[in-house]
Amino acid sequence: MATPPERIDAGPVTLRRVRATDAGAIAAAVSASMEYLRPWMPWANPAAAERRSQLARVAEADQWWESGIGFTYSVVTAVGGTLVGEISLHRRAGDHIAEIGYWIAASQAGRGYGTAAGTALTTVALALPGVMRTEIHCDAANGASAAIARKAGYRLDRIEQREPEAPGESGRLMIWVRDRAGPPSGGSGPE
Repeated sequence: MATPPERIDAGPVTLRRVRATDAGAIAAAVSASMEYLRPWMPWANPAAAERRSQLARVAEADQWWESGIGFTYSVVTAVGGTLVGEISLHRRAGDHIAEIGYWIAASQAGRGYGTAAGTALTTVALALPGVMRTEIHCDAANGASAAIARKAGYRLDRIEQREPEAPGESGRLMIWVRDRAGPPSGGSGPE
């Protein structure tokens, strides 16, 4: 995959390539958001709230970035630079699909930050050579993530059964898609 820019301006937020200096702020946001994230994120555990753990994760994200496997961004407010979450882009092997994943801190939810970040990264991803579709995967019970996908111009393509990975999951994985041609027209897909 061609490399996306290290910085993306997205209205109220900026997406900035995650860096080691973000580890403390990420750990603090995860710690303060643990009960909010735990139902949906299998990684949301006490270790994820430690700076040391986040430093290791950022180092891994750097390796992925350099090898073109995946691209992780800190989502920070455009004014003030407060870390409010993360968003990442991963190319699925062997096809022309890139998957976007995200989380927003509990104290920052409902402000449009996730939608702004998701919309901006989708636009960048669909402009990369070879990427014809972006996807967002979330459990059917995760209304906040589904709302971000919908507001970012995605359509619900299908729902697949899978074993729950986090305590709040229903086992029904929604696959939201957006094609290079632009936002979909018509309905929201199967319900």
